[in-house]
Amino acid sequence: MSLEALRGRLPEYAKDLKLNLGSLATEEVLSLQQKAGCFIASALASRNAEVTKAIVAEFGPQLSAEALTAAKAAAAIMGMNNIYYRFVHLVGGEYGTMPARLRMNIMARPGVEKLDFELWSLAVSAVNGCGMCLQSHEHTVVAGGLTREQVQAAVRIAATVHAVAAVLDGEDALAG
Repeated sequence: MSLEALRGRLPEYAKDLKLNLGSLATEEVLSLQQKAGCFIASALASRNAEVTKAIVAEFGPQLSAEALTAAKAAAAIMGMNNIYYRFVHLVGGEYGTMPARLRMNIMARPGVEKLDFELWSLAVSAVNGCGMCLQSHEHTVVAGGLTREQVQAAVRIAATVHAVAAVLDGEDALAG
């Protein structure tokens, strides 16, 4: 399925999502690798098979094999980290001083530019709603030289991809 076919699957009440998906696909504030990785990591985090297939079909060919693997790895590691660090943040107390004791080796050697991996981790953290991870990754990418506009673009991609997945999940539930 193509991105255009995915847009065509959206009902009329989600016209804004159709428009946003189209405009974000041509977003120019991010590099091609940054944009493609944000789309793919966000799609994986959104957990909708149809959205994931369409997004990977559209943006996967724009990435090297290593970058595609890194985008998938960002979704995987943040799927774990967002739950753990959201717990630490919400519960507070001594949990914040305790070692996580979770393997996160991919964070140190993601196989792509560290800044791009951090941006993809930020996008996934937006989908998963982890404030602690959002703050950490936003700080890292801005300190690394990305602009607020680039950060905003990554989160706009994450928000739109997640909303598309939610709409299609709802429509499929109503149809089934």
